[in-house]
Amino acid sequence: MESVELLLEKLARYPSSDTVANPYREQYAVDNLRYYFEFMFRQSGKRIMLVGEAPGHRGCRITGIPFTSGRVFRDVSHPLLLKLKEKISLPLVETESTATIVWNYLLGKEVTPLFWNSFPFHPFHAGKAAGNRAPSDSEVEFGSKMLRELHDIYRPDFVAGIGHKGVAALSHIFPSQDILYIRHPSNGGKPQFIEGMDNVI
Repeated sequence: MESVELLLEKLARYPSSDTVANPYREQYAVDNLRYYFEFMFRQSGKRIMLVGEAPGHRGCRITGIPFTSGRVFRDVSHPLLLKLKEKISLPLVETESTATIVWNYLLGKEVTPLFWNSFPFHPFHAGKAAGNRAPSDSEVEFGSKMLRELHDIYRPDFVAGIGHKGVAALSHIFPSQDILYIRHPSNGGKPQFIEGMDNVI
């Protein structure tokens, strides 16, 4: 799909810095994301797009696929993960609590949402690459341009933000809409996350 390839090229060109790591500078991560999009775009039924904050250093920073980790590909028997597991490459397997909560929740659900982030690269504090920071307002504004492109390609029936940054990114491209907020599952937010997800899936 030409529009997907153009988006992947834009992602790969974004430079890493002393406070941002771009996983898509690595070809395996670009390929992993491409496989993810291919599987998601072939799904039938209701299309839901959920937008989180940014890749975590133990999750999407390694896998290239939002809201995943090496551990969920190894341990969670969700049909999508099992299909992707046959094709993707991972340089190492780490665990991330958010990814584990998300995919355990989705087990047995009929709908699998397309996950994305308000800023598609891994933000961290200088000198602390093995950690995470929230993306800045300018990073979310930049990320909303990528989000707009993906939204136009995927054409979801429904969108929602997981965490305030996800809502902010969606509000950039849909300023007249009230964007549904779902609590991020990290830092003790699992019960509220599940409650929010139950309202959309």
